[in-house]
Amino acid sequence: DETYTDALGNLIAIKYGNLPDGERKKLLYCGHMDEIGFIVTYIEENGFIRFAPIGGINFVAAAFSHVVFANGEKGILVPEAGVKASDLAADKCVVDIGATSAKEAARKVKIGDCFSLAHNLSKLGANRAVGRPIDDRIGCAIMIETAKKLAENCPHDMYYVFSVQEEVGCRGARPAGFSIAPDIALAFDVTGTGDTAGSKPMAVKLGGGAAIKIKDMSVICDSEIVDKLARLSKKKGIKSQLEILAYGGTDTSSIQMTGSGCRAGAISIPSRYIHSGVEMIDMNDYKACIDLAFEFIKE
Repeated sequence: DETYTDALGNLIAIKYGNLPDGERKKLLYCGHMDEIGFIVTYIEENGFIRFAPIGGINFVAAAFSHVVFANGEKGILVPEAGVKASDLAADKCVVDIGATSAKEAARKVKIGDCFSLAHNLSKLGANRAVGRPIDDRIGCAIMIETAKKLAENCPHDMYYVFSVQEEVGCRGARPAGFSIAPDIALAFDVTGTGDTAGSKPMAVKLGGGAAIKIKDMSVICDSEIVDKLARLSKKKGIKSQLEILAYGGTDTSSIQMTGSGCRAGAISIPSRYIHSGVEMIDMNDYKACIDLAFEFIKE
């Protein structure tokens, strides 16, 4: 019914409910558009580009990768010669765009330009998708598919927030949540799994269904929302699992603490190799997240 972009850059889409006034609740669904990346800080005389990280970068995963600047310029991110993997950091890497001098490089990029690892997506096996940036375009996709399912019969007022700056402190969701002041909110983001090689034990796995967040390092989710999601998944035959993430955080925390507070929860998409160029999900988990998000609104 309405879309707008707020001062911080969040895209907000509104679908008004068809229940009578007084019966409708105000629900906020949130997924972040931004991804981890880099910003140019200095151009060396030989044309190599120095940079700083934006968000939590795994430099072992980023080394020897293709990168793309916001203006379309391409390059490769490489470590300095002789640097050990354990010592990889922003100040031990450069970007090579093929320039032979600072003057040539400066014609293509400038201080303050941003770039990220080159985007890609491919299918592995019957149900797995791998690439970048699944974190968190997959959450945005879940909200879009949920909105499609609610296009003709949306009971409550729905606010879909496609947020910015989640990767640098969950910043965008805070003013969006403050301005909307929802009754209930759900965030959609990736979560780690306990089924990767050598991983610490965790009760989330690829193919195990939608992950209902109980807690992460930034939030303790509303217990009634957690229980309702768990009951719904059982009632509707939607595959799900419970998530306690021992690290990281999501927009759930920012939305929960906006204004006078909000009842908030999260549906997470199990993902392997987060913050790398080969983030992996199971498409059946993705579909389960859509179904659970849809049934939550109906309920």
